Amino acid sequence: MSERLGTYRRKRDFAATSEPAGQEAAPAGDAPRFVVQEHHATRLHWDLRLEHDGVLVSWAVPNGLPTEPGDNRLAVRTEDHPLEYLDFHGEIPRGSYGAGTMTIWTRHLRRPEMGAAQGRGPPAR
Repeated sequence: MSERLGTYRRKRDFAATSEPAGQEAAPAGDAPRFVVQEHHATRLHWDLRLEHDGVLVSWAVPNGLPTEPGDNRLAVRTEDHPLEYLDFHGEIPRGSYGAGTMTIWTRHLRRPEMGAAQGRGPPAR
């Protein structure tokens, strides 16, 4: 896991920010988790983080979250984050990478659709 968090750790000064540095990951249990965070940084965007292989695989969604099924939005891949980010909210100090306010919008267990989980693509709608 530590290799997967290398970029995340290099971008941050943990003496200056309350963001988690990341510890050894606890097992996900029955279903992996996810979190959506509103991030008031240089530009307002939302962060989508999905638990996978002991880290949170992350994307920034700059143009707002979709409100209807089939409403696609740009999602830009960012560095993996530690699992502790599932619970992170608060202020990232000015001058720090990602400075601004983080607010948790939602977090849940993630249950993949059967078709997608078996490599057959998303189910028909």
